[in-house]
Amino acid sequence: MTDVRQESLASLLGGRGGALDASLPPLAFVAGWLLFGHSIGAGAIAAVLCGVVIGIVRFVRGEKPRAVILSVLLVVAAALVALYTGRVEDFFLIQLLSNVASALAWAGSIAVRWPLLGVVVGTLLGQKTRWRRDPALLRAYSVASWAWVGQYVLRVAVFTPLWLDAQVYWLATLRIALSWPLQIACILVSGWLLKRALPADHPGFRHPQTTDLRKADQAAGETGM
Repeated sequence: MTDVRQESLASLLGGRGGALDASLPPLAFVAGWLLFGHSIGAGAIAAVLCGVVIGIVRFVRGEKPRAVILSVLLVVAAALVALYTGRVEDFFLIQLLSNVASALAWAGSIAVRWPLLGVVVGTLLGQKTRWRRDPALLRAYSVASWAWVGQYVLRVAVFTPLWLDAQVYWLATLRIALSWPLQIACILVSGWLLKRALPADHPGFRHPQTTDLRKADQAAGETGM
């Protein structure tokens, strides 16, 4: 049985490749916008083409078609928003709003005793909801999920004033800085928090110690998570 200290949440969640890919279409958008006389249309075409290329590469890698299609559609939607409003900074609006929604969703999941980190990891490991019947693991996932809330709040705090001030160059630059580097940091921090929050004798997140669900909820409630 694997000890939690030997487990790597980062190895399970990954994230660098997808987050890096997500930062490329905004760069293509700004590059197209600059190269063609501040044309939002040119920037939109460049971003969509970049998104399509990334989608094809992901598909060739064997990733699920649904994920590939969603990735391309998000780029198209961002480009359409910018074209509709005529404001180049609005290309980043969907990403800004998605971070607001993500912060609220993760914080809300903790409040209702369904921390999204547990949902994601439990799904990846095929545990379904067994992790919720482990009071220690439920509490640990609640603690570790705050790292993800912090990640999204940080992005909102940084991007909002830049978007309001139409700082397109900084929006594109910080989109990279706050994509895969922040994603990796978040995964590492949440993994550390998860390990710290679990009792020393717990076998790890791959091995939930199931008990009565009401007792698990009660235990999580007593911790204030």
